[in-house]
Amino acid sequence: MLRWRRFFTMAETAAKKVKTSSPLIGTHNGHFHADEALAVYLLRLLPTYSSSPLLRTRDPAQLATCHTVVDVGGEYDAASNRYDHHQRTFATTFPNHNTKLSSAGLVYMHFGRAIIAQHTSLPLDHEDVTLLYEKLYTDFIEAIDANDNGISAYDPAAVSAANIQKRFKDGGITITSVVGDMNNPDPTCPPGEPQDEDSLFARASTFIGNVFARKLHHAASSWLPARTTVGAAYRSRRDVHPSGRIIVLPQGGVPWKEHLYNFEKEASGSEETSPDEEAYYVLYPESAAEDSKWRVQCVSVNEGSFVSRKPLPEAWRGVRDADLDGVMAAEAEKSGKPKVPEGAVFVHASGFIGGHQTKEGALAMAIRGLD
Repeated sequence: MLRWRRFFTMAETAAKKVKTSSPLIGTHNGHFHADEALAVYLLRLLPTYSSSPLLRTRDPAQLATCHTVVDVGGEYDAASNRYDHHQRTFATTFPNHNTKLSSAGLVYMHFGRAIIAQHTSLPLDHEDVTLLYEKLYTDFIEAIDANDNGISAYDPAAVSAANIQKRFKDGGITITSVVGDMNNPDPTCPPGEPQDEDSLFARASTFIGNVFARKLHHAASSWLPARTTVGAAYRSRRDVHPSGRIIVLPQGGVPWKEHLYNFEKEASGSEETSPDEEAYYVLYPESAAEDSKWRVQCVSVNEGSFVSRKPLPEAWRGVRDADLDGVMAAEAEKSGKPKVPEGAVFVHASGFIGGHQTKEGALAMAIRGLD
């Protein structure tokens, strides 16, 4: 019995050592922000830090005991794992970006590749890791850096000079705003749930970290494979129509917009798309069924715009089914141009999208739309 008691005591001591041997992470106490909440979560995604405890303090002596410190301490030195951005001399930005980094951006810049490589099971220097590393910073991390550093998305002087005013307040629905609200006790928590400052921080870190994890998963599992699909469709576009204005995707649900604009810029050899390289319509099936209907979607002037480069004809807009077939047939007879096969489904009132029962019909709609 004594031998077993000694064994369990030794095992318990060893378990405690393993648990406490993970590198101690330090950040400041008091009011927390989205950047350090995310920075801590990002570190804990890696095996080295997965079981790391967190010390929240502003005491330099206590911070000196930490292996890694984020968002406090007045020092940026990756060699000693110090990632603060508040010192007056700090001006570091992510490669090829102009936004000053916050603690989230600093941690991501140094550890993001490893996080993505681990998630995708790819080597650190793989080109897909590089693509995702840039995308996650551009799409998510940079806005957190800007918010924490008080940098506006638009030049305030230019906005003021143009006398542009927001139509409504949207600051309360941003992720950084929600994290800020989480400094306060959560009335929705079950009775007995801790509401102390460190517990609130832990919940905020998990919240914003889960958003990042979703972004990474979607980028790796959907956005990245779509690049191959859209690239092949873009390169073969002149086989679809000599103008090169029509892209045909083999399936629906492909996030094509960002990739299309990037391929157009690459073809133009600059950041500005050449008019000759611009696509007007993207065709894709509504489902994987053999008899699936097809969509004709107009390409917008840029990724964030609702204005189409070439809307579908005005006479078709807001018309459906047999009525739309009739409008198209009358138009063809009057102009002498080829008829669109019967089976039209609809064209949206704004002309940005339409549908047909068949791929051939959708293509005929797009070709007629080019006129």
